[in-house]
Order: sequence, then C-alpha cells, then structure tokens
Amino acid sequence: MRFEVFQHRRGMMAGAALALLTACAAPPVAPTLKPIARPTLAAMPPPVVAKPTSEASAKLRSYFNQIQQAQLNSGLLRRDGGGPDTPFTADMLVRNFEKIAFYNEYNANLTGHGDKTLMRRWESPVRMAIVFGDSVPPSEQQADAATIRTYAARLAGITSHPITVVGSAPNFMVIVAGEDDRDTALQEAARRIPGVTPASLAALRDLRRDTYCIVAAYAGGADPSVYTAAVAVIRAENPSLMRLSCIHEELAQGLGLANDSPIARPSIFNDDDEFALLTRHDEKLLQMLYDPRLQAGMSAEQAAPITRIIARELTGGPI
Repeated sequence: MRFEVFQHRRGMMAGAALALLTACAAPPVAPTLKPIARPTLAAMPPPVVAKPTSEASAKLRSYFNQIQQAQLNSGLLRRDGGGPDTPFTADMLVRNFEKIAFYNEYNANLTGHGDKTLMRRWESPVRMAIVFGDSVPPSEQQADAATIRTYAARLAGITSHPITVVGSAPNFMVIVAGEDDRDTALQEAARRIPGVTPASLAALRDLRRDTYCIVAAYAGGADPSVYTAAVAVIRAENPSLMRLSCIHEELAQGLGLANDSPIARPSIFNDDDEFALLTRHDEKLLQMLYDPRLQAGMSAEQAAPITRIIARELTGGPI
C-alpha cells in the first residue's frame, strides 16, 4: 500500500599476555612496582541494544514474516529486475509512464484512489536523512543505512538529479521504525523538515496492518507540481527482503512516480509484488521523469509527444 500527499581469541590473547609477564618476572634486583591500571566494569560503556518491543509489534513481525514466506513460495518478490519473460516496448513504456506519473495512488485521506494529476518531480537537490526507531537493533540500523546510501546513489545516477544522504538540513526523511517508536520518529521529521507539520503526517501515524511502508511527498513552494519535502516510513517489523523492497519502492515513489499500475511489468510499481527491487523498466521510467525535455506541471497530453521520443530512445526501437 502506497501513499502520496502534496502539501542486520580471548583465551589466546590472555595466554600470550601471561607468558610475557612471566618472562619479565624474577629480575636480579627487586624492582619498584607500579600499580597496573585495569579497566573495571563500571568504566566500560554499556552495550548498545534495541529496546524490547511490544506484543503488538511482535505480532506484526510474525505476520509480515508469514507474508514474505507466502510470497516467496508463490514465486513473487523477484530480484532479477526483469528478463526474457518480461519484455516491454517503447509503447508500453509510454503507457506505463502515463499511468504511474500522472495519477495518484491514493487520495490524501487514504480512503480511495487519487485522481489524474500533473507531472510532479523535484527541482532542487534531494537531501535524505535516515531516522531509526529505538526498537531497531544496531546491526539492522547499519545494514539499512548502507542500503539506503547505496540506493540513493543509484537513483542519482539514473535520474542525473542530485540525491544524497546527509546529516543535516534534510528535505527527504527516511524513517525505519516499528509500532512502538514510529510516532517519535515522525515528530523528529516534523522538527527537521521545513514545511512538514505533525498534522500533515497524521496519515503516516496510524497505519493499517497490510501497509508495509508508505511515503508522503509535499509541494510547499509556489509550484504545486514541484516537490520540496518527503517523508517515507518503512516498518521495522518487515523481514529483510520486504524491508529492502519497501526502500526501493518508497524512495522511488517519493521522487515522483506516485502511482501503481496492474499492467506495468516488470515493475515494482504494481501491487502484485512480483518484483521486489527496482527493475530495468522502472529505471527507464525514472529517466523519463527527470528528462530535461519534460517539465514539472505538464499534463499527460502535453508530455505524450515527448515521452514517445524518449521511450524510443531508451528502448532502442520503434514505438
């Protein structure tokens, strides 16, 4: 379910140390002994551990693990990016681009499908920051942070648009949190991103059980078709592949590919979950979206003649 809004040799060392001390002992003259400083338990920093999770979070984690296993058993969540069984033409690319870039998947209240809209994208550099909930173990934090940085760099290469992970002044917050700490992370997003208020994040607070992740994008400037901020929420209860899939889809959707289409293939912008990761088809959609020949605010009708040319160039064949 996706959404868009505009507004993981102590014994040997001890023995070696003992041998060294023994070899240096029994000198011919009694030495002046100095006390040896030894670390005490009190001086050692406490290990960093994740906070225990609630029963609700534990149940959700179990539920998502079952979902992932069922999908894998059904041949879904493919990671191959598409192959000989998923060919697409320039014409299909144009059609899918229109469905995905010119429609909203949901309305602002998550109560139904969104309407047809103008093309939206970022014009300013995208500065991503990552916020983890306290329930996320340090090992998972490190792995997810590395994944997001690598993926952000990939998106930048695909779109030729500046997309980086920063430590300060972000405009795109990526939250990885669970049921117990999502609200705190959203409050941080509201504090750190200009134009994003707690009220505007309400739809990201109380998520349905079948919502694995979500993104909200905002146009806070003079042009309602130009994004100025975004907040993505990835449930920490997701198992590894589903979490990775969420990162791939929500970050890409937050760049302007806001909708899903049941006929888009091979694509992550399709609710059938056949593909887990950004495909070669999806890369071309992003290239089209950020092609300088297109402009934010264009209608589907205005963009169509241009997208046909771009699609033919990207596929290397007639439309």
